[in-house]
Amino acid sequence: QVQLVESGGGLVQPGGSLRLSCAASESIFSIDFMGWYRQAPGKGRELVAGITRTDRTSSGRINYAESVEGRFTISSDYRKNTVYLQMDSLKPDDTGVYYCNAVKKGDQIWGQGTQVTVSS
Repeated sequence: QVQLVESGGGLVQPGGSLRLSCAASESIFSIDFMGWYRQAPGKGRELVAGITRTDRTSSGRINYAESVEGRFTISSDYRKNTVYLQMDSLKPDDTGVYYCNAVKKGDQIWGQGTQVTVSS
């Protein structure tokens, strides 16, 4: 089964930036969908950004939650089997635990989560 390891969370001031990384244990060419979800305190888990299967000729289809459109960018590097989430112009409402998610042949796989705190 695919394993996911996240990194890059931390504490940042409003307006700052962070980049999250999600390293997969196998080629991302074999994964149908990868995405980033977040869970704010007391709330459910929501999809922040997702990218469909990538290959050497296609970067995959990308979608964003309305609340992060224009501020967050999801990308992938097949050579490193890694998906990134670049987060700019961060707001306190972006605070939460960010989880990497992969879907492969209908199976959902989750990373362990990484805390992002936006506070002055």
